[in-house]
Amino acid sequence: MGSLKTLSTWKDGVVTHSGDETNDAAEAFAQLLPVDTLLTLEGDLGAGKTTFVRGLARGWGIADDVTSPSFALLHVYQGTRQLIHIDAYRLNNPADFDDLLVWDLTRSPWNVVIEWPEKVAGRLPKKHWKIKATILADGGHQFKLFVE
Repeated sequence: MGSLKTLSTWKDGVVTHSGDETNDAAEAFAQLLPVDTLLTLEGDLGAGKTTFVRGLARGWGIADDVTSPSFALLHVYQGTRQLIHIDAYRLNNPADFDDLLVWDLTRSPWNVVIEWPEKVAGRLPKKHWKIKATILADGGHQFKLFVE
């Protein structure tokens, strides 16, 4: 695996074997993600999506306890960047995303991070960054970057 501080490493895929490793990797990735950019996180339950968001938050100096917004649908955190963390799993249709008023909440520098983006794909900007999280056969997790 290459340096966690290069986009090419993330495009090839970063593998972690613990929550701490995922946090550390995401903290490094936080410095690569441009401000005012949407990041989607795709992956099955248990693939490490929320753990990844915790690392991003740490990378932006957010000291709050970052938890899954499964029931609240979204959480807003402030550090060196504003982080809006959304879990779209419980949204029944893409139009429900509009009711969250996400784009009205953003204050630059911001990053919106959406778990389960396939539930609201029709409401997202065409150009955004995507991480696909996969659980590997050995129990590790792979995080692969796609820039659209």
